[in-house]
Amino acid sequence: MAGMLSVGITGLNAAQAGLTTTSHNIANASTPGYSRQSIIQGTQQGLYSGSGFLGQGTRIENVRRSYDQYLENQVLSADTKRAALQVYENNISQIDNLLADPTVGFSPALQTFFEGVQEVAANPSSVPARQSMISSAQAMVARFQYLDARLSEMRDGTEANISSTVETINAYANEIGELNQRIVIAQAAGAGMPANDLLDTRNNLIRELNQLIRVTTVEESDATVSVFIGSGQPLVVNTQVTQLTATPSNEDPTRLAIGLQMPTGASIEMPESLLSGGELGGLLEFRRDALDTAQNKMGLLAVGITEAFNAQHRLGQDLDGNLGTDFFAQLSPSIKPVAGATATPTVAFGDIGKLTGGTYTLTYTNATGAYSLIDRATGTAVNAADVGLTITPPGATVTGESFLIEPTRFAAQDIRVAIGDTRLVAAAGPVRSVERAGNLGSGSIDAVTVTDATGFASGNPHIPNYTLTFNSGSNAYDVFDNTNTLIGSVAYNPATQSAGTTVTLPAPLGGINLTLSGVPTNGDSFSLQSNTSGVADNTNAVALGALQTTKLMLAAGGNPTANFQSTYSNLVSEIGNKANEIKVNKTAQESLYAQANATRESLSGVNLDEEAANLIRYQQAYQASAKVMSIAGSLFEEILSIAR
Repeated sequence: MAGMLSVGITGLNAAQAGLTTTSHNIANASTPGYSRQSIIQGTQQGLYSGSGFLGQGTRIENVRRSYDQYLENQVLSADTKRAALQVYENNISQIDNLLADPTVGFSPALQTFFEGVQEVAANPSSVPARQSMISSAQAMVARFQYLDARLSEMRDGTEANISSTVETINAYANEIGELNQRIVIAQAAGAGMPANDLLDTRNNLIRELNQLIRVTTVEESDATVSVFIGSGQPLVVNTQVTQLTATPSNEDPTRLAIGLQMPTGASIEMPESLLSGGELGGLLEFRRDALDTAQNKMGLLAVGITEAFNAQHRLGQDLDGNLGTDFFAQLSPSIKPVAGATATPTVAFGDIGKLTGGTYTLTYTNATGAYSLIDRATGTAVNAADVGLTITPPGATVTGESFLIEPTRFAAQDIRVAIGDTRLVAAAGPVRSVERAGNLGSGSIDAVTVTDATGFASGNPHIPNYTLTFNSGSNAYDVFDNTNTLIGSVAYNPATQSAGTTVTLPAPLGGINLTLSGVPTNGDSFSLQSNTSGVADNTNAVALGALQTTKLMLAAGGNPTANFQSTYSNLVSEIGNKANEIKVNKTAQESLYAQANATRESLSGVNLDEEAANLIRYQQAYQASAKVMSIAGSLFEEILSIAR
């Protein structure tokens, strides 16, 4: 009877454990990260009798947690990419909406500015027209500054999010380290049995950490988990936790860099390329590929407009008869020393068509000014002239010193209108041609354009008078200076060029182009002189207006391919395409994550219908074991009654 009673007790205990485990599953069906548990039963060791081994009932060998590391890794991989894309999409959509907005975007301001230029071209002597041009320029500058300020606000927000994300990562790492210790203690006290609920809690923390930064895990023999980031940098090893830092970058103190804090207290900066995945990876990628691109290329446009407009404005003549000055304040590339470098080079803009909106690292390779220039986006060496820059190192340099060069990063912020006086608008051309009285032919000189005023006098007259006389014997215009000395000639054949041809005058007038047309007779002459009374002249204003549609930017194969409007449109298109790409990838990644999570949940998740069936099964087992015990008691009573 004692054997039956003992067997019944083991069955009762097993059924009770099953009921407790099932109840625990039901209670935690909605608990994030919970893995379904089940009891593992085994038979008690049999008792030998003369007729063989008699069973001694059942025992609970283990409470098993339904968990698969392979499935978990699939979920972690899909989730960290999803989190990165989600953060990227949330941020880039703000830039996309800002730049593409038909009201607050840059296109309306650019159009209005050139409408002001065209108004001056139509009425060069009109003070209201000139004031309108200056006002529209100031409005365009304000739009540049507004867009850059909004992008800078996004940058500040991104930097703050990077800092707070690093703090959260450190908090999770500390919690995982503490749980490692608790799990070791718990399993040591429980004869090595797994501490299922603590393991679930730790896995859930790892999942949440993985949403912030891509992690890889290694389960150690002592049941602790080591957590690694990047290319294997340790974050948690056993109970030892390495803290991440978010401190100003060595190359650019205006942006945060992520580092690993060493036991000595020093921080080792990690390359951003290693920190992929999770919200932190998404923020870093957004800052690097979208935000930097937007600000650099808005600055590229500001530099292009400033350099091109100033260059043409300096070739004109204002209402006082003086050569034009800079219409916009000059812009300069940003140069930042790296790690205390001192031998700062002089960097200026060269061919604006070759500017790309990129950033570069300049490193001195010897003590006499030799340097390498590395494109930070591609990691390849480039020539300064090929990227629209001129670089002049100081006479003495320090080998190994480096500088971060951001040619256009702050240009949209720094652009300014340099003139406020309407009389300083250089709408006229500084040189004009006058036909000599008595010419017999139909020859004419039109479209006198100045391409270089370097040799001109600053006051009026800018140049002495020159005479162009047609020589039918040589089919050329002979050019005489004001002393009637022949200084050269320009070929012109009326038989083939009467419809018009543009020629460049010989030195010292090499910065002047003329359009020759018609059929002159031998001896027909034209005077080339300063435009001393050119108040109503619009030659330079027309040239300024023509900049709106002239391709000056984004050179390919050595030739510019874009005007100002299309340069901005390219930026809007680039950001829009990137935003759409991220959105599509995020949708696909969400689907992959849902599939991986569903596969994991099919193993680890709690099925309430299944647990309800288990309740009935264990209830029946409990009742059956109780019945065994009841029968054993009844039989024992029968034996006692015989003795009485």
